[in-house]
Amino acid sequence: MRYSKEHKLETHARIVKKASVRLREKGAHGIGVADLMKDAGLTHGGFYAHFDSREALVIEAFAYAMDRSTDRWRQLAGQAAPDQRLATIVDSYLSPQHRDNPGHGCAVPALGAEIARESPKTRKVFAAKLDQMIEMMSEQFHGGPSKSARRQAMAALATMMGTIVLARAAGNGELSEELLSAGREAVLGRAAAPKPTASKAEAPKSGARKPTAKKAATKAVSAAKN
Repeated sequence: MRYSKEHKLETHARIVKKASVRLREKGAHGIGVADLMKDAGLTHGGFYAHFDSREALVIEAFAYAMDRSTDRWRQLAGQAAPDQRLATIVDSYLSPQHRDNPGHGCAVPALGAEIARESPKTRKVFAAKLDQMIEMMSEQFHGGPSKSARRQAMAALATMMGTIVLARAAGNGELSEELLSAGREAVLGRAAAPKPTASKAEAPKSGARKPTAKKAATKAVSAAKN
């Protein structure tokens, strides 16, 4: 039976969506092609009608998951007041719900360590998607140059993703809750911390010379005589 192009595209998308969930649950090497196809309601033999290799499916699956995370953050930000957007994203990310549901959560803490050991092609795609996450997150940091906002976003994401990894490893008890709380405080506290500024007394104008000790002494003697 010949299927329409639209049917093939729908089937392809279904495989990618199912695979993205299973990969986040089981890891990049925790499930085989046969199982992935079975989850999508297809036979193993139909795999190569949609993908050139298992690597191709893995790349599409984690890219899909990362895009969904970025879209969700953008949606959360759009629903919150400007000064609450970062906190809304962080609270949603560092939550027990996200910790306990890796199959539908962020792909980076679920697959990041494994992707680092994959082929250069896989890592390149992963890096591009991560960069998109960073750019989206940098929009939540205001009051500074874009380079500064980008670095703040990198630090925030590193803290958030590392926190989820540790919280999942610790289970769902008190220690895990403490980790989530500490991660939220670290990200939001860093974002709210005022930047140090030099006072006028501490920061002389450019080009102005400080009085030398000899001149200061001369002025003091002259003032005493008067």
